[in-house]
Amino acid sequence: MTRILLIVGAMAIGAAFFTPLSPASADIERACRQSDRVASRSLCNCIGRVADAKLSRTEQRTVAKWFSDPDQAQETRQSDRVSDNRLWKRYKAFGETAAQVCS
Repeated sequence: MTRILLIVGAMAIGAAFFTPLSPASADIERACRQSDRVASRSLCNCIGRVADAKLSRTEQRTVAKWFSDPDQAQETRQSDRVSDNRLWKRYKAFGETAAQVCS
């Protein structure tokens, strides 16, 4: 069952690679390229496309800011607010998917 879910998820994300980046995922791609971590343009593009599949536009804009200010991510992770907890869970799922798809 898990294998089927992974295949279906990969197919859905694969379909996203054939569509243009949304303005919000372009923010994530740009933030990735400008971060102090060494990342290729293709890797950052892949991360942006996964963001399109896994995060809302508002979430993408928030997460893009975390590339230059990781303390904001830490504050969200440690927050007691329900909305921050929900965002953190979605961000973790995005990160796990990006790690699988973009590596």
